[in-house]
Amino acid sequence: MKIGIVCYPTFGGSGVLATELGKALADKGHIVHFITYQQPVRLDAFHPNIFYHEVTVPTYPLFDFPPYESALSSTMVDVILNEGLEILHVHYAIPHASSAYLANQILRKTGKNIPYITTLHGTDITLVGKDKMYESVVTFSINESDAITAVSDNLKAETLQYFDIEKEIHVIPNFVDIKRFSQSNKDHFRKRLAPNGEKILAHVSNFRKVKRVEDVIYTFEKIRKVIPCKLLMIGDGPERQSMEALCRELGTCEDIRFLGKQEKLEEILSITDLFMLPSAYESFGLAALEAMGCQVPVISSNAGGIPEINIHGVTGYLTDVGDVDAMATFSLDLLQDDEKLRQFKKNALAQAEKFNINNIIPLYEKLYESLI
Repeated sequence: MKIGIVCYPTFGGSGVLATELGKALADKGHIVHFITYQQPVRLDAFHPNIFYHEVTVPTYPLFDFPPYESALSSTMVDVILNEGLEILHVHYAIPHASSAYLANQILRKTGKNIPYITTLHGTDITLVGKDKMYESVVTFSINESDAITAVSDNLKAETLQYFDIEKEIHVIPNFVDIKRFSQSNKDHFRKRLAPNGEKILAHVSNFRKVKRVEDVIYTFEKIRKVIPCKLLMIGDGPERQSMEALCRELGTCEDIRFLGKQEKLEEILSITDLFMLPSAYESFGLAALEAMGCQVPVISSNAGGIPEINIHGVTGYLTDVGDVDAMATFSLDLLQDDEKLRQFKKNALAQAEKFNINNIIPLYEKLYESLI
């Protein structure tokens, strides 16, 4: 099949999933064309079946805000006509679904009809999409999609609750590439970061308010008072500066490292004992799943779709949002019991294997084929 994928090219979950999906489809022999405003961060190696088309937005003095949606639709039309695409898969409803609808209408005037799938990822529905400024357009463009998918049962339920959706929503969960996200021997790396055998905790996010990064810092402070440990803060975003200030205020800076965005995330997760995800909402929790693939148990909130992957008392522990005391207690329960920690690591890997990319890709292929 010749497949067009439209996504955000960032470190966010929707961009990561879309890119990994395209790479996996290319590995299976499909021709994949990415359409976005810059090269996706995980599109980091040459593949003969993968093509990238940059959306260029002209700037004119008349426009206070460059019309990206119009430029995206025009690029979609151009790629579809010139590359012979058979199906278009857009990730994150805003503005990709509405742009796909417009492109579809333009193509029909040329006698070409190409189906498009909209995959809902989370904040496009639970946050941005519910804004009155966008709600009607989001609802319309989703309903005009030839198929709709959501990455978790929770997100499907939220979408049906807040939007008047007329079509079936297929739940196709996020996935992890177990070949990549697996534990490897990085003892030399671990000894440099924790030279005295300290336990290592990690958090990965885009440092937005919804991630509640401050809960990670406060939880770590409580754990640090009981056992020697280190914390690795991976990622970047609007809350990073205030989090660094919080560490200085609490006097924990010497045991916390802010590593910024990391391409080889699996190498860091391989030396991690515990992963922390205290988000106020996650439609799925892809960062937690990638940690579990590297045999890292998860301490998380029970928000959104997280309980669909992190099983309380098996692969980690769930707490109410903002319950720092419970997060610290559960963390110490694992970090102070090596045998239990080893068992939870095995359980985390077994759970991650259920979401192995090889199990999920055929679900997308089947959906594509049914529409084409």
